[in-house]
Amino acid sequence: MIEQSGFRGLGIAPSILTILDRLAFTAPTPIQQKSIPQAIEGKDMVGIAQTGTGKTLAFGIPLIQTILKDGRARALVVLPTRELAVQVDESLRKIGNPLGIKTAVLIGGEAISRQLYALRRTPQVILATPGRLIDHLMQKTVNLKDVKVVVLDEADRMLDMGFAPQLKRILTVLPTERQTMLFSATMPESIVSMARAYMKLPVRVEIARSGTAAQDVTHELFFVTQPEKPRLLEKVLQEYRGSVLVFSRTKFGAKKIAAHLRALGHTAVDFHSNRSLSQRRDALEGFKNGKYRVVVATDIAARGIDVKNIELVLNYDLPTVAEDYIHRIGRTGRAGGKGHAISFARPDQRRDVQAIERLMRAALPVSRLPALPPSSAPLVFEREAAPYGHRPHSRPGSRFGRTPYPRNNASRRFRG
Repeated sequence: MIEQSGFRGLGIAPSILTILDRLAFTAPTPIQQKSIPQAIEGKDMVGIAQTGTGKTLAFGIPLIQTILKDGRARALVVLPTRELAVQVDESLRKIGNPLGIKTAVLIGGEAISRQLYALRRTPQVILATPGRLIDHLMQKTVNLKDVKVVVLDEADRMLDMGFAPQLKRILTVLPTERQTMLFSATMPESIVSMARAYMKLPVRVEIARSGTAAQDVTHELFFVTQPEKPRLLEKVLQEYRGSVLVFSRTKFGAKKIAAHLRALGHTAVDFHSNRSLSQRRDALEGFKNGKYRVVVATDIAARGIDVKNIELVLNYDLPTVAEDYIHRIGRTGRAGGKGHAISFARPDQRRDVQAIERLMRAALPVSRLPALPPSSAPLVFEREAAPYGHRPHSRPGSRFGRTPYPRNNASRRFRG
């Protein structure tokens, strides 16, 4: 007897099942198992699951099936970051392209002409970040009147990033008769309020309690002073040989840490919103193919990097919001793999650690600080051309080593 795919019995159309078999998707993940039947029935849904558990296909398969059933139907997927939009598009095209479904990706940092060309091809699926979608709506280059399915992916992150006004505007211009699906790794009150306001009796599908960390990730915490962090980072990188994702709280910090690691001989690159889209794509591709062993990122990467087999996630700085710890460490231990997360906390950050532990309902194991190597290279700052209209906020030369520049409106665009 031929063993059948676990996707059978969920109400998925035969044509999609054939493609899943071809892609060797043999069994649905828990979020897919529970979400797909509900979504195929057209129900509004709030899906809560750990990051890296297959949420994209949980909404992608029903979305594609709706389009196949109604040739005039279109779908809109709204996401917080450019990288996530590109990655979700890649996943949807694997299933949709053989069935004749076209997509368009509308993101900032990319030439508008390329997006206009994609829209002229009448795509059935539009994937967009909120700001760029608003741009297209204002210029009347996109029409959402035929949208039958709306997906808000990583909705809590979009709200954290201040996109609530844009999301409200997008949702109000969509047809009232639609299916709305909201997916997230956490369930703050802001998400509950959005579900009440814009969804019709949504079904809640929760695979893990909100705030639950990935099960296959082990945790480790070091209490360390700020001046000792560079040497502890060097020590950790000597012990771990695989790919490492380092999180910094600020863009300046990410750039400074990456430059320091390059001075030590590591292949490292910084990844944050001040990097151009092409630079961020190069960093992501280089991380995947081994060109860069270490990526030093801000929280833009907590939801925007989907790279398999990341050995270690290292929180050089603790996140500002406890929920972001869950998303950061979710970059390792994905799709059933094993992973490890190390966090550096200053002695005065015990309350921040406790906030993370309350969210996870588990203690972070504290490790003794090892003998640190002598400082082989100071933290350095590599100069590069600043973005147009931007001036650095400090320069060398004063008796304290820096003289602040006055802030202006242009510089505020690059703060974060």
